[in-house]
Amino acid sequence: MKFVSWNVNGLRACMNKGFIEFFRSVDADIFCVQETKMQQGQAEIDLEGYEEYWNNAVKKGYAGTAVFSKRKANSVSLDLDKEEHGLEGRLITLEYNDFFLVNCYTPNAQRGLTRLDYRMIWQDDFCSHLKHLDRKKPVIVCGDMNVAHREIDLKNPKSNVGNAGFSPQEREKMTELLEAGFVDSFRYLHPDRAGAYTWWSYMFNARAKNVGWRIDYFLVSKRIQERIQDALIYSEVTGSDHCPIGLELAI
Repeated sequence: MKFVSWNVNGLRACMNKGFIEFFRSVDADIFCVQETKMQQGQAEIDLEGYEEYWNNAVKKGYAGTAVFSKRKANSVSLDLDKEEHGLEGRLITLEYNDFFLVNCYTPNAQRGLTRLDYRMIWQDDFCSHLKHLDRKKPVIVCGDMNVAHREIDLKNPKSNVGNAGFSPQEREKMTELLEAGFVDSFRYLHPDRAGAYTWWSYMFNARAKNVGWRIDYFLVSKRIQERIQDALIYSEVTGSDHCPIGLELAI
């Protein structure tokens, strides 16, 4: 199966920058989107042959996730169990016969780490959610996880230590998540590949210089890691400050 994930930084804007063309050309079985910044029905999206699953933020024009799938899910759940996590449309969990698919948009710790405390709570509850699912069947989780896990995952690690997305606390939470039984598909296939990024600042011509961060992931349950056939970064695809990523999995 082919999976694709993309933080589009506003789906309506991205539709004017090549989203539909890329969507059709990549022909994914399941296509996950983060930061939709819209409510379902606010734009005409021609995705014939796909089931649509949306989780909208209460605040309009903010956050939000969506999944477009050629397969109809057996069941759908949104967000995490706690009420405090149900306002921003950050999580969609779909159950299929052979696996769970989880699309997530992890909260940003914000400049000065002003939202780090909430980020830590969310991350713990997210990890618990994935472990609960994993006890039932394998899990495929993707999305903008807003953390560069290792120094190799961003261009300038030394100058970014302690900044949002590269704080010791956020990196440790990613380590804990992986140690809970999950594998970073890209690093599984490409453990030492440098310069592989999925997000670039709009400032200082960062994308052209490839001064970026790898903060978008496909994780899979460790027990199916040998089924990973390819892990892709579509760095040539513009339309957002993130590029799409892909996973090909024998499942």
